[in-house]
Amino acid sequence: MIHKPVLLKEAIESLNLKPGMTVVDGTLGAGGHSEGILKRILPGGRLISIDWDENAVRNFEKKLNEGIFIAKKELIRPVRSMPVNIKNKNDDQISSQFEKLGNRGGKIVGYWHGVADNYANINEIVGGLGLEAVDAVLVDLGFSSDQIEDEKRGFSFLRNGPLDMRYSQDTRQKTAADIVNKYSEEDLAALFRNYGEEKFAKRIARKIVEARKIQKIAETGELVEIISRAVPKAIRPRGQRGMWTDRSRVHPATRVFQALRIETNHELENLKIFLKQALSILASEGILAIISFHSLEDRIVKNFFREESQSCVCPPNFPKCVCERQAQLKIIAKKPITAADAEIEDNPRARSAKLRIAQKIEEKRQKQK
Repeated sequence: MIHKPVLLKEAIESLNLKPGMTVVDGTLGAGGHSEGILKRILPGGRLISIDWDENAVRNFEKKLNEGIFIAKKELIRPVRSMPVNIKNKNDDQISSQFEKLGNRGGKIVGYWHGVADNYANINEIVGGLGLEAVDAVLVDLGFSSDQIEDEKRGFSFLRNGPLDMRYSQDTRQKTAADIVNKYSEEDLAALFRNYGEEKFAKRIARKIVEARKIQKIAETGELVEIISRAVPKAIRPRGQRGMWTDRSRVHPATRVFQALRIETNHELENLKIFLKQALSILASEGILAIISFHSLEDRIVKNFFREESQSCVCPPNFPKCVCERQAQLKIIAKKPITAADAEIEDNPRARSAKLRIAQKIEEKRQKQK
């Protein structure tokens, strides 16, 4: 399957890119958005592409070196950092060892810098390259087709493989199998309900606990079968290993797999950390663009944009402002940008995508307020 970047044109246009800009693509993936960014900021621009999956960084670097994306006569000198031990705010036991590759003698080398790290560490990554601010930040919160297609990663309920679901198998210890086999029935039900918005969370959690008493649940196919037995017959998949024949409805394993993926990778916590850090490293009038794919992510982004666009948060009955709060962001599009029908037909993944855009308020205007 060829990976197709979602809302590519809309995302690139929203960043208001010009040659010479410094931009961060917080989720490199298959490189579609990074390619589009490079074409707009060269010559003279610099792109920092981040991905927790080292394979994504390696693959994009290879394409750059082969001249697939950038057809220019100038010397191509991409610089990539090696994978590091990630310091996730949720995992204090993991030490941070960010290596300043791409920063020689106080000067950045090359126009592209790939970093195998978590985008929640964007402050450390950008600062480690000697930069005080960047002109734009883009993040696509979906995962790539390469990850879905690889059954060894355990992301897909349509392919049998190890129940893993880690974006970074080098730095993350806990797998989806650990969650399924060790969490209590109550915790599993809460997880499926809160992170998957699963209607039959209790029934599924109960079936999982019953099954693991007999044998450890180690493969995606085993989990799909358990989920299929837990949900009402009317919505159960048909065939072996949860074969799904009715494309008009959502597969009953969809929400459970989403919840497990979020929990395994601490996705929502990392998104909250990232948003605050991205705002802090944006230059005045810099653009922050986020593409989300489910309501939990979109709600976090929407609330963050709304909160940071408010100047005063004093109660309405206060005669004058005492909080002295200043707005940090200006929301560019009041409603999220969604994919056109033509893109959805060509790329079904785009159906649930929402692009939200905000601009950091110019510092001078901010002080005057």
